[in-house]
Amino acid sequence: MKRNGSRGCVTRKTRFGSRERDWLKGDAQRGCVCLYGRTVDPQPPASGPQTSSTLQADLRLVLCSTTTTVEELCAQREVEGLYLQLHGDLLRRLDPSERPLQMVYDYLAAIGYQDPLRVQREAANSDLSCMIRFYSECPMNADQQERTLLTGVFSVRKGKTQLHKWAERQVLLCGTCLIVASVKDSLTGKMHILPLVGGKVEEVKRRQHCLMFSSAGPQAQTYFVNFDTLADYQRWHRQASKVVSQTISLVDLSCYSLEEVPEYLFYSQDLTHLNLRHNFMSLQGPGGLLNLPRFSQLKSLNLSHNRLGVFPESVCEILTLTELNLSCNGMNTVPAQIGNLQSLQTLSLDGNQLSFLPEELGGLAQLSSLGLSFNNFPHIPGVLDRLSGMDRLAMAGNRVETLELGILARMSHLKNIDLRLNGLRWVKSEALEAVKQVTQLDLRDNHLATLDLSSICSLETLHCQRNQLRALTLSGFTLRTLHASSNRLTTVNIYPVPNQLTQMDLSRNLLEYLPDWVCDSRKVEVLDVTHNFLSELPARLLSSLSLRKLLAGNNRLQRLPDLLDHVPLEVLDLQHNKLGELPESLFYKALNLKYLNVSANALETIPPSSQSEESLSTLQELYLTGNKLNENCAALLVGHQNLRVLHMAYNQLLSFPASKLSKLELLEELNLSGNKLKTIPSTVSSCKRLHTLIAHSNHISVFPEILNLPEIKLVDLSCNELTEILLPDSLTATLHELDLTGNSSLMLEHKTLNLFSHITTLKLDQKPAMTTGDSLGSSTLWNHGYSEMSGQRNKLCVSVLAVDRFGDSVEAAYGVFDGDRNEEVPRLLQCTMGDVLSEELLHSSVDSVYMSNTFLTSHRKLGMAGQKLGASALLCYIHHEPSELGSYFSLTVANVGSCQAVLCRDGQPLPLSKVFSLEQSIEEMDRVKLSKAIITEDNKVSGVTCCSRLLGCSYLSPWVLPKPWVRTEPLCSQDEFLILGNRALFERVSYQEAVCTVQAVRDTRAAAKKLCTLAQSYGCRDNVGAVVVSLHIGEDSCTCEPPHASTGTEPRGPPPTPLPVTAPPGDPATPSSSSGIASEFNSETSASEVGSEAGSTASDEHPSTGPMARPERRCSLHPAATLFLFQRQPSCATFSSNQSDNGLDSDDEAPLEGVISNGSKLEVEVDIHCCAFQIRSGPPASHKAHNLDKTRSDYPNGKMRRQNSVVVSATNGCLLAVCGREISDLKKSPSTCSLFGKKLSNGSVVAPEDSHNLIEVAVEAPKKKSGYFTAPAQQDPEDQLVVPPSLEQDVREQLRGQSPMVPGPPPPFTPPSIRDPVWDHPHPPAPMLPQRDLAPNPIPALQQEVYDTAL
Repeated sequence: MKRNGSRGCVTRKTRFGSRERDWLKGDAQRGCVCLYGRTVDPQPPASGPQTSSTLQADLRLVLCSTTTTVEELCAQREVEGLYLQLHGDLLRRLDPSERPLQMVYDYLAAIGYQDPLRVQREAANSDLSCMIRFYSECPMNADQQERTLLTGVFSVRKGKTQLHKWAERQVLLCGTCLIVASVKDSLTGKMHILPLVGGKVEEVKRRQHCLMFSSAGPQAQTYFVNFDTLADYQRWHRQASKVVSQTISLVDLSCYSLEEVPEYLFYSQDLTHLNLRHNFMSLQGPGGLLNLPRFSQLKSLNLSHNRLGVFPESVCEILTLTELNLSCNGMNTVPAQIGNLQSLQTLSLDGNQLSFLPEELGGLAQLSSLGLSFNNFPHIPGVLDRLSGMDRLAMAGNRVETLELGILARMSHLKNIDLRLNGLRWVKSEALEAVKQVTQLDLRDNHLATLDLSSICSLETLHCQRNQLRALTLSGFTLRTLHASSNRLTTVNIYPVPNQLTQMDLSRNLLEYLPDWVCDSRKVEVLDVTHNFLSELPARLLSSLSLRKLLAGNNRLQRLPDLLDHVPLEVLDLQHNKLGELPESLFYKALNLKYLNVSANALETIPPSSQSEESLSTLQELYLTGNKLNENCAALLVGHQNLRVLHMAYNQLLSFPASKLSKLELLEELNLSGNKLKTIPSTVSSCKRLHTLIAHSNHISVFPEILNLPEIKLVDLSCNELTEILLPDSLTATLHELDLTGNSSLMLEHKTLNLFSHITTLKLDQKPAMTTGDSLGSSTLWNHGYSEMSGQRNKLCVSVLAVDRFGDSVEAAYGVFDGDRNEEVPRLLQCTMGDVLSEELLHSSVDSVYMSNTFLTSHRKLGMAGQKLGASALLCYIHHEPSELGSYFSLTVANVGSCQAVLCRDGQPLPLSKVFSLEQSIEEMDRVKLSKAIITEDNKVSGVTCCSRLLGCSYLSPWVLPKPWVRTEPLCSQDEFLILGNRALFERVSYQEAVCTVQAVRDTRAAAKKLCTLAQSYGCRDNVGAVVVSLHIGEDSCTCEPPHASTGTEPRGPPPTPLPVTAPPGDPATPSSSSGIASEFNSETSASEVGSEAGSTASDEHPSTGPMARPERRCSLHPAATLFLFQRQPSCATFSSNQSDNGLDSDDEAPLEGVISNGSKLEVEVDIHCCAFQIRSGPPASHKAHNLDKTRSDYPNGKMRRQNSVVVSATNGCLLAVCGREISDLKKSPSTCSLFGKKLSNGSVVAPEDSHNLIEVAVEAPKKKSGYFTAPAQQDPEDQLVVPPSLEQDVREQLRGQSPMVPGPPPPFTPPSIRDPVWDHPHPPAPMLPQRDLAPNPIPALQQEVYDTAL
């Protein structure tokens, strides 16, 4: 079933009124059910106070209680039945006794809601229909009708000769046959059946809209059908072509919400394979399960996921069946009639509630494969001993605690056994009887401490990962593959020597040495011993003539033995050891070596590529990050002329010889970050295949000559000392990412920005603009840096949320979102989650409540946006607890999935998050097993994801939930920094290494980049993202005055509305700083006029009197918990926009927040991080600005005026130029029409592509008045603030006594035309002058076009 619209058809005001609210107030067990239907009477029936209707034709709000049944609702609404649709997927007819409202409540409780009143409120929200929806009639889908049954009255002629005449006949296409009735407009009498499988369907060119249908075989029949319209012709041609192309007679009716098969399907008597998976098949009815035996040739039947509850005994009458799938049907027993299916070869009963099998099952002599996984069997059923033909048994996810090898010995034909996830504790072998037939055994994810399988003498493949094994004993006669990672093994005993062994994984154990038999084995090709305690590798191992891949990273190796002869080694990973040197003969003895990773060692040099000038090296990837290499090593790289990837980050390179770099002509990726390079050689232009250059955290001052390379895609020169960029006349179109952040002296000309206009992601610095409010704000307490790298994938599926100033108080919010293979979901979360958190903070002060509800609401918003895929999410919220006197700050962390947060406390890592992975969480594994999910062999729920909790993935409910793990940790002076990262980061970089890495780098941006660079050099090929938050919270930071006796603290809750501000109902008084509205400045109203207008009406109507007028001094650690009354900032925030073509005065004394000055160029910055506009440096907007925001954000289809537009991520510390694009394009994507915004890799939000392309897209070149303006080079004398000389001293005294936040009436507005020429030189910002000393100039009204909001 194709999902329906997510927002319904009515507005919030019309779909919920006072009548409904009064009904809900009475009892938490009352609620509303949104009832959808195609034809609903718009007038509400007179059935008492328990019903309510809207004026819409397809949605009704039905008031009911949790005890109201379907039968009662149907009688009340005069409908035949109700249908339930979960997650926009299948529709199921509800039983008369089911209770719809209780089902909604149970669903909300299952995903994580706990408060009954919140559950009631969410259930009444029609937006919930994206997850659970009720219909008064079953909506049909055109694609479903086409695939199940096509019918019509058309002109038909039989045979290829002209002897037969054209006649009007009823024609059907159902299943595998074309059915032609013998009379017109009737399906009675004789029916002509034409099997189409293997036949032909061809166009008849002599007649318009005519098809020829022919059956297969020597006795083929032919029918000509002439259709009336082109649409009918195309529909029939399309469906018939699918049928005739099949090699077997197969009908696939899966996922159609069917209760019975079409009756005409029984005419397809040649049907051999019928797929009815994911339906709601019933026993009764003309097309019910009781009639399936009418298919006389049926061999394969799939009835999985049909909620049958009982085993359909009628299936046992289909004696031709060879394959039967009844998985996931909630069955408790298997009937004795199963013994009738003597031809059955494959039987799948996974995901049920079975605990025993009937004896009659043992009579199925041809049964070869039996699936009993994820049932309730306490042991291997004894009846299986009689199944002499069975060679595969799947019993994963049961309750088998003891495995008797004697039982396996009695199953004479059994070869493959799957006993994963059973809680196995013992494997016993009471007798000396050998188990000769078993070749493959899977014992993963159990609780085994010892394992002795020496009696299984024919074992070829063993999986025993993630147990608790300390000892492992095997027979080596036929052993080919051994997987024993993530145990506690100190040794492995295999006898005799496994000469057939080709692959062995012993990683993540406690091995201190390798057993001797490893070197004696003659055919080992792949050996993984990473994450052990090995101090040396045997010389015979490296000299093996069979070993092709050796992974020995994360050990304690200090040296490698010399290679004595040529070896076939192709992959060698030795990262994270203590190697001081590599064997001299490594490269010219291992001529097949293509991959070498020796990162994180102590190498000072590398061996030569050959003994002579001519090199035969085939090395393609070389990772040398994190060593002690200098520039002399570059000469040794020349012989590797096939090198494609070279990582030499974080070494001691002072330069890279130009002549050496020119020899690496095949180089595609070069990473030289974290060295001491001052320049990149110009010979880099010889590397014509270079597509990635990463050289951040150096001392590079000259931009390298790489922008004309034909394949260049990514250039990262951040955290360097660039001053200018010399550009060619034109840039290659392949460049899609350029990172120039962290170059404080870099100035870009307008021409340069024009040339960069086509770049998808252009990252530039945001120049800091410190104001009085900032100096005592969060900037002194914490600051952040982040990095996102796509790796070797062509799209970035990781997004970062970073807000140093969250909301109105001293708070912060940071997040990481990882969409795995999807890049839109993390962007949607980045754009909305900060604002959802702001809203939830108004409703609750309990950390577990507001964090959980933030995740659950974001989960619903993803469904509203049409997203079915999911993402891991991590959200960190730094906040002050005003209810605790003398307290400081707390850090609340919530996460789902695999994103993690680590706090550095006293130099040690403190993990704050929980990884919701089936492999790492026993509790989650048990929960998923209990809900009867199918966990595939790669440990993924239904083969989709290895995470048990994600945002999105609602179609995997109740197995995958959005409820987060929540933890609150009080912060103290010993807390140095916070690290956030996705799965790819912490898979490669341990907590301890991450902490040590950040400690060694002072700059947070450089630290985040280093973490991502290290992860890539350690072998990560996936997207990686990291956020580093530096904390400066000290116990001596408090400067608060003692509280007055009359002043009390209040717990967190809905903040009181500031008196001078008139906010719309339901909206917070001040927009969240995590917002992402695309705002604009035009040439008629300047940025500083906006700031002036926002604060000019501070408190003219509500002057403070009495004791409250005296300001109470508060520090940044303990902000005042009383009403916030803001005054206009005394900086030069007003000037005339008529004196400049861009509305910006370049001669103001103090820098304006959001205005960057680069020589004669100005760059306007607008914080659009999430969904609400905020001027970060100034006070909250006035009532005019709020009304304007409300007006501009509520229009549904209004066009936004575009004058001068620059979109900037002010919160993430970098500027992203987005010029020349219509922001109205943001509403073109159907999946973001409600969440509205697209994120670039620096954290900003811009318009999504029309085609919903998920790759970040740059916008047009900056044009005139598009965000980069030419400002006046000299000051205009008329554009000055005039202060009378007699008042100058008074003004200066007022300035000294100014407090950044005074809870009293602020000074009145200063007209923009009055300036003091004396203040043209650097002076402190002037305070506001008294009203009596100012000219009575009127306050100019803000134009409506100033802000164009996006939500």
